[in-house]
Amino acid sequence: MYDFQEQIGFPILTVLTFLPAVAGLVMLLMRGKPKAYKGVALAATAANFILSLVLIAYFDRYTADMQFIEKVPWISSLGVSYHMSVDGISVLLIMLTALLSLIIIPASWNYIKEREMQFFVAFLFLETGLIGVFCARDLLLFYVFWEIMLIPMYFIIGIWGGPRRIYAAVKFFLFTFAGSLLMLIAIVAIAYLARANPYATPVFDMDLLEKSIFSYQVQMLAFLAFFIAFAVKVPMWPLHTWLPDAHVEAPTAGSVILAGVMLKVGGYGMLRLCIPLFPDAVVTLAPWILVLSLIAIIYGALVSLVQKDLKKLVAYSSVSHMGFVTAGIFALNLVGIEGGIMVMFSHGLLTGALFLMVGFLYERLHTREIADMGGLAGPFPVMAGVLLFFTLASLGLPGLSGFVGEFLSLVGLFTYSKPLGAIASIGVILAAAYLLWMFQRVMFTKLRDEKWYKLPDLSLREIVSLAPLAILAVWAGVYPNTFLQLIQPSAARLTEKMAPYMAEGGSAVERIFASLGGLF
Repeated sequence: MYDFQEQIGFPILTVLTFLPAVAGLVMLLMRGKPKAYKGVALAATAANFILSLVLIAYFDRYTADMQFIEKVPWISSLGVSYHMSVDGISVLLIMLTALLSLIIIPASWNYIKEREMQFFVAFLFLETGLIGVFCARDLLLFYVFWEIMLIPMYFIIGIWGGPRRIYAAVKFFLFTFAGSLLMLIAIVAIAYLARANPYATPVFDMDLLEKSIFSYQVQMLAFLAFFIAFAVKVPMWPLHTWLPDAHVEAPTAGSVILAGVMLKVGGYGMLRLCIPLFPDAVVTLAPWILVLSLIAIIYGALVSLVQKDLKKLVAYSSVSHMGFVTAGIFALNLVGIEGGIMVMFSHGLLTGALFLMVGFLYERLHTREIADMGGLAGPFPVMAGVLLFFTLASLGLPGLSGFVGEFLSLVGLFTYSKPLGAIASIGVILAAAYLLWMFQRVMFTKLRDEKWYKLPDLSLREIVSLAPLAILAVWAGVYPNTFLQLIQPSAARLTEKMAPYMAEGGSAVERIFASLGGLF
């Protein structure tokens, strides 16, 4: 039986998910015809972005219920179904994925020199995996898309990356695959434990699992398995060490999609699985996760402050910014969760733009060393203005998207614990320090080489690729309700589920030590 909501009249989630992969297969027939396969890649990503806007247009913003449901039996003997549906959180991240994919295709046309067709095919399969993760409502289907997502990224880094691409790709694979194995074990365990009786089929459907009650010990073990898999993806300290290598060695397109979307699947998994399925474990471990989040915020900012490589600076800044995501989520209140989601969305826009800017600079200067730059505002005035805009947005200037997410996340954290909120606020100050110092060293000081005046400023194609990100950054900063209305019902549903499990207040130290009793 096919369960299909009449919101839109056709299986939009299936089309959104598999259209890029189908386009990739079609491109395999176009070897040696660059105009043809580039056109197909651009058309597929453009169609997907339009479909993501249609999805938002038809989405009911006033309910937390899952929408656009598509459900058919898949592996009946195991109780597995092809179950796809979305809520406000999913819809926002699908739109972000489709937008960045559309931007990356034309931005990469002149920068991939070898195996160009294979690169675009790998990228389209990566988009399928990412959107599938945000749509899947069956745990096994979620895991399948999770793995589909990792394989193309491995090849994008390993084939089209920098001099140490093999090392970076293998490190990326080992970290993420280890987390995936833990998640698979946890998926199988809770699916069998959620059965009504020993002879019933396992339960992989997330809707049914959310209604299941697991013992405290099972919750703790399963939560840790899922959380480690998602924490590797975020990435949280101390599981972050794969990220700088992957970013530095990945081509520009790989860095943009890695920072813009792939890091978000970690936070999304925590919201979609960890909190709804394991509330007792969440309450016990939340104080410790918040401590790790604060370490990530401060550590990532301090390491960014001393980076000599421009791309590595932006990479480590992601560790710091994503710390605000997990801090907001595990503050376990409505404002904090909304803030964490808004940071995910804003970070995708702004860090994606910063990685594009780094790529544009590298194509002209053939260096990413900050010490080799300086005075670039002279030969590249348009680039200087655009980079300043995204720098200010990333450090949280009011009126731009970076401010909204971090402000809400900090308010949520202050509501949970004032000392923890005060510590996290230091990260905002450090972000201003490393970003403004970076901009000053790159665009001002003494011009290193007069021949840079002969190089072109941002081209029309590059400006067009950055323009949607700038527009959304302003839109989300000036009128964030457009996006908050999408996510608020789903965030409220999470806080309502957690409310019966929440302990009474207490200081940050009291909360941490009180959680020790639940650990042992």
